[in-house]
Amino acid sequence: MSAHPVSDAATDHIHLALAIDLATANIADGGGPFGAVIVRDGRIVGRGQNRVTRDNDPSAHAEVTAIRAACRELGDFSLAGSTLYSSCEPCPMCLSTALWARIDRIVFAADRHDAAAGGFDDLAFYDLFATPRDRWEVRIEQQEAAEHFRPFAVWLAAEGRTAY
Repeated sequence: MSAHPVSDAATDHIHLALAIDLATANIADGGGPFGAVIVRDGRIVGRGQNRVTRDNDPSAHAEVTAIRAACRELGDFSLAGSTLYSSCEPCPMCLSTALWARIDRIVFAADRHDAAAGGFDDLAFYDLFATPRDRWEVRIEQQEAAEHFRPFAVWLAAEGRTAY
């Protein structure tokens, strides 16, 4: 990851306020109460709102939609050097997506406890990930497969692959 973007309280306040405004406005548009903004070099490169219920897409969280928009805007899957501002603490999926996008800094307003009080089950996922998998309700199994490593071998041998 690159050096962390410079933190400035006034700038943070402005971008967090925008994320909160996006979250609030999204409710009237049939979405959930979450908004996010991605900033790089002082410029907003992505905005997102929760579209899960509106679009019937469980991955369409505000942070993920903002990351998708920023990647399209910049023409790159890496958002190194960027800050993600979110109206609420990113859930585990959004946090993982931000890590995969190489975002350097995350700033949020409400936390996971606020989300739980607002009727969202982020806490359940944080708790689940702290529980051994053999106690999860969903079964996760690894099966023997003779050529399990073949996709990786082909990937490693591919010329011109883009490392990430």
